[in-house]
Amino acid sequence: CRLHTHAVQEPFVIATHRQLSVLHPIHKLLVPHYKDTMFINAFARQVLVNSDGLLEQTHFQSKYAMELSSYIYKEWNFLEQALPANLIKRGVAIEDARSTHGLKLLIEDYPFAVDGLEIWSTIKTWVTNYCSLYYKDDSAIQNDVELQSWWKEVREKGHADKKNETWWPKLQNFNELVETCTTIIWISSALHAAVNFGQYPYGGFIPNRPTISRRHMPEVGSVEYKELESKPEKAYLKIINSMLQTLLGVSLIEILSRHASDEVYLGQRASIEWTSDKAAVELFEYFGKEVSEVESRIIERNKDVNLKNRSGPVNVPYTLLLPSSSEGLTGRGIPNSISI
Repeated sequence: CRLHTHAVQEPFVIATHRQLSVLHPIHKLLVPHYKDTMFINAFARQVLVNSDGLLEQTHFQSKYAMELSSYIYKEWNFLEQALPANLIKRGVAIEDARSTHGLKLLIEDYPFAVDGLEIWSTIKTWVTNYCSLYYKDDSAIQNDVELQSWWKEVREKGHADKKNETWWPKLQNFNELVETCTTIIWISSALHAAVNFGQYPYGGFIPNRPTISRRHMPEVGSVEYKELESKPEKAYLKIINSMLQTLLGVSLIEILSRHASDEVYLGQRASIEWTSDKAAVELFEYFGKEVSEVESRIIERNKDVNLKNRSGPVNVPYTLLLPSSSEGLTGRGIPNSISI
């Protein structure tokens, strides 16, 4: 979660503020998706992912957490953060021009993929319509000095250790611009929501989802193994999180899973004056309506008794990609930005 959302977005946030004028259309498009991201990341470095911080104290990676994260980043590829590409990479979808969204899901009852593709498509349509107001042909993109400087900084300074990767979009045509902006918005909104706001609903009861193991599994014939056979619950509690680790861990994920009272959700803007372009305002209003319609369809899917991964024996509907939410612990809601 932290690497693939919080960390990788920082170069985009910084480059946007450095290289794009506040009047630039791409600045207006992306900035709402950066709200509080730098603040929460700075805070996390102080108490969460720092040496001997809360993450190291409560999760199995312990002191190797940052080393593991660095290793994973070596495999990071911006193009693979787009949902369709990510599903294909993970082997749960294949390209199929005849299917909705151009993909065929190999696991049809896969709530994250089904709901996510609708959200992705809705975002991409909005970005396409918005960008078409300002870029009538590819030359307009190529000759936009601010835009090209922005993309150069993202690649060469923000993600400097990956600046020579051949997979980076060149940002020389309309399709590349749309795909790039859609991916940035997807990461900031729906992807982060899906991996963050379910932490407490799914992991708040530590015995059901321990974050650390304090012992190896006992060997057959050992005293510990006999205890596991005769008193499994007592033995299990000696293996998983200690009481202090449980207290810290539950408190942490409870805080991280909460929505703030000033949250701005996908399809919303904090101010009606985010742009003076009436055409852009009308397109955004349409986008907001489309997001609401996606929410209605998700609610209906969660009622379908034939979809066992939504309404199976445990009867846990998939709500993490429902766009709207109230404040607090809700297990739903897609904020515009990575703000917690």
